[in-house]
Amino acid sequence: MAQFKLQINGRTHEVDVDADTPLLWVLRDNLGLVGTKYGCGIAQCGACTVHMNGNAVRSCMLPVSAIRNNAITTIEGLSENGDHPVQLAWDEVDVAQCGYCQAGQIMTASSLLKKNPKPSVEEIDNAMNGNICRCGTYHRIREAVVLASNKMK
Repeated sequence: MAQFKLQINGRTHEVDVDADTPLLWVLRDNLGLVGTKYGCGIAQCGACTVHMNGNAVRSCMLPVSAIRNNAITTIEGLSENGDHPVQLAWDEVDVAQCGYCQAGQIMTASSLLKKNPKPSVEEIDNAMNGNICRCGTYHRIREAVVLASNKMK
C-alpha cells in the first residue's frame, strides 16, 4: 500500500491503496464517488469515463499511480447543481433510458465540447463512438450534444 494525494473535483484527497489500483475503484470504494460506473473493466465501454486535465479518460484501467498531479473531474464535479449545459441538454432531450452509461456519456460529451464547442455531427459521432449505450439511445445522445453545443456560451 502507498499514500497518494489526488486532486479530484477541485479538492485534495489522500488515499492509501496499492499503486496499481484503478482510479475507478479509488473513486467508488475509497472516496464514495459512485457516479462513475463500472462497465467492462477493459476501457472499451466508456461507463467509467472521467476527465483528467479536461480530457476524457477511462478510469477502470488507469492506475492511481499514474495520476500524479493531474486534475481529475468526475460526474459529481462537472457542475455543482447539475446545471452544466450537457447535463441540461441530457434532461431536455430525455436521453437516459436505463441511465447506467449516462455519466460516462456526459463526461465524454463535455470533454468534446470543451475542445470543440461547435462540432459537426460526424465529429460528435467520432467522439462518442467509444461509449456504449446498451439501450441504443445514440440518436438522443447526438441530439443532446448538439443542443448542449447551442446552449454553451
